[in-house]
Amino acid sequence: MKIHDLIGVGFGPSNLALAIALQENQAQAAPIDALFLEKQPHFAWHGDMMLDGTHMQISFLKDLATLRNPASPYTFINYLHQKQRLSDFINLKTFYPSRLEFNDYLAWAAGHFDHQCHYGEEVIAVLPEIRGSEVSMLRVVSRDAHHRTHERLTRNLVMALGGTPNIPDCLAHLREEPRVFHSSSFRSAFARLPPPRRVAVIGAGQSATEIFLELQGHPHLSVDLVTRARTIKPSDDSPFVNEIFNPDYTDYVYNTPNDSRAALLEEFMQTNYAAPDMALIERLYDVLYQQKVRGQQRHRFLRRHDTVEAWSDDAGVHLALKNLESGEVNTETYDAVILGTGYQRQQHHALLGELQAYLPGMRVDRHYRLDSTPNFRPAIFLQGSCEDSHGLSDTLLSITAVRTDEIRMALAHTLHQGHAAPSALQASGDVQRHGALQA
Repeated sequence: MKIHDLIGVGFGPSNLALAIALQENQAQAAPIDALFLEKQPHFAWHGDMMLDGTHMQISFLKDLATLRNPASPYTFINYLHQKQRLSDFINLKTFYPSRLEFNDYLAWAAGHFDHQCHYGEEVIAVLPEIRGSEVSMLRVVSRDAHHRTHERLTRNLVMALGGTPNIPDCLAHLREEPRVFHSSSFRSAFARLPPPRRVAVIGAGQSATEIFLELQGHPHLSVDLVTRARTIKPSDDSPFVNEIFNPDYTDYVYNTPNDSRAALLEEFMQTNYAAPDMALIERLYDVLYQQKVRGQQRHRFLRRHDTVEAWSDDAGVHLALKNLESGEVNTETYDAVILGTGYQRQQHHALLGELQAYLPGMRVDRHYRLDSTPNFRPAIFLQGSCEDSHGLSDTLLSITAVRTDEIRMALAHTLHQGHAAPSALQASGDVQRHGALQA
């Protein structure tokens, strides 16, 4: 029965960057047997938000490898060179490639690791393997597209689950309503609808603004952009503010006392949340202005409006919208409601539920490892779920390359500290088993 040094849950940019870091370090250290499990059928990065004309908000230099190793063959620059587009890209005079191109870069890099990733497998449980009085390993249970269950043993785990859609409470009961969907599934969900005439987009961030601009060009379609905010403010990407996304700023955030850290995160929240690019805001304003020129109001910006109730029937999806200035509540009916309401990043709590007794408080150390009890030997690392402790850059690409190197070094130290050799564990008869293993 094979025992992996590491199993990675998810194979988006974070765990892909980790796979790269592990591979590039093999010449200096013993190889680490790492396997990654990804629930999507193939590599895709925000596939349903690949809209025409959308661009990255982060410099291409904050790719999978450059900040860790500028000479890496997995940099965006080398990708352009391999695709014979480097000179053409230089002529664009930009740090911000299209989202479509950056997704192609990520897929190109991921293609080098197909032998290490099992696509179409969703991890559904992580169980303790007890040897004597210790948890010596973890059993990772996954389910594939054919509903077959697979179980594997690992000495360590790294979880890069990404975000799960944040659904407002008043709309939670409409999760199964196909006319109500989150921005993360925009393209596929919208394509399944009968041609709509009235659409509401709820939110005021980058995704909500991009979707509004995508839809406003559809003939015979009216779009309401609904937000509680008084206005749409641009993201602050000025140089001094952008220093909070530097990798070395993570030390400062992590070492700041809890109360001060919360205030720090709040102060810089507008660098990343509900803050579209200025260019998008200007395009949105122009759309609304041109309506005034033509004397036609097809689209509306409903600022200071909050959805207080929602229901659906054959006529459509009904939203009770409260004007936060006047207190008046009006009901609007739509053919589709799209939620640009952000993400939650707590999925690891449920997935690690069987291990909670060994992981007090789900606290992480500076190297993204969950604190554990003395009788718990596996290391569990989190990628993209540590914003409260490590700063606003944690969910972004900004520190991905450097973070994965920190995890790689912590993992190497953990393995060096004395896990039993595979042969010793396999020969031991006191490992509690939960069923047949598949490699």
